[in-house]
Amino acid sequence: MSRDPLRVALLGTGQVGTALLARLQRLGEDAGLALVHVANSRWASSDLRASAPEVIVDATASDAVAARHAEWLARGVHVVTANKLGQGASLERWRAIERACIDSGSRYGDAATVGAGLPLLRTIRALRAGGDAIHGFAGVLSGSLAWLLSHHDGTRPFSQLVREARAAGYTEPDPRVDLSGEDVRRKLLILARAAGVALEAEAVRVTGVSTDALAAATSSGAIDAALVTLDAPLHARLVDARNANARLHFVARWHEGVASIGLEALPHDDPLAAGHGTDNRVA
Repeated sequence: MSRDPLRVALLGTGQVGTALLARLQRLGEDAGLALVHVANSRWASSDLRASAPEVIVDATASDAVAARHAEWLARGVHVVTANKLGQGASLERWRAIERACIDSGSRYGDAATVGAGLPLLRTIRALRAGGDAIHGFAGVLSGSLAWLLSHHDGTRPFSQLVREARAAGYTEPDPRVDLSGEDVRRKLLILARAAGVALEAEAVRVTGVSTDALAAATSSGAIDAALVTLDAPLHARLVDARNANARLHFVARWHEGVASIGLEALPHDDPLAAGHGTDNRVA
């Protein structure tokens, strides 16, 4: 006897959501899925009870949507998410999601939040389930910063590279979201919490790629103009790294409760320097 299609709601119609929507439409009913609700981030927090989804896919970057993950899970709805603000925000929200999954039996699919779908979280959880203790990890977790630093060879100003990355969609429209390291903080929190560590967001020391002028900019034009203030300090860091026979990487580290994020000059044989220019390298 054939089963009724699984009812799916998709929240978020940006780059990720649009690609997923196109795939679901190509697969059609052969995939055993029925798309019952689609909304962009502006309307994604509306009530979904009328469409009665069995699975909600959160492809937004919305805090308001992430704040509802635990509620949906508690109602017995499975959640699949690329939104890092579920488990990468406050401890209270993370714990509510964990409790809701245990109490309702709903599943929380979060592989897309860290590692671009690579089985990082699954591996960490499997190690814990097997009795292993995880004492630390380090990783290059920002695709946008990895791209910027791999192309930063001194032939072009860093600000020009940022503009190029923004135009190509490699950064957020406001590139400070990526340059600040906040996105990497969320990924580090998700990894640490998967390892069983109740790490507070405030406990992560983040040194972003920014300047006071860039941080203080209040309009898109001012942000664009302030990007040039990155050029001199980033060039100096590049020269220092080359003099040490190293390359710049934006690294997240957690070890025995101490968490930090920032630029590091790594020797070429460092495991995190392998595959320079790619995202989500973890050791």
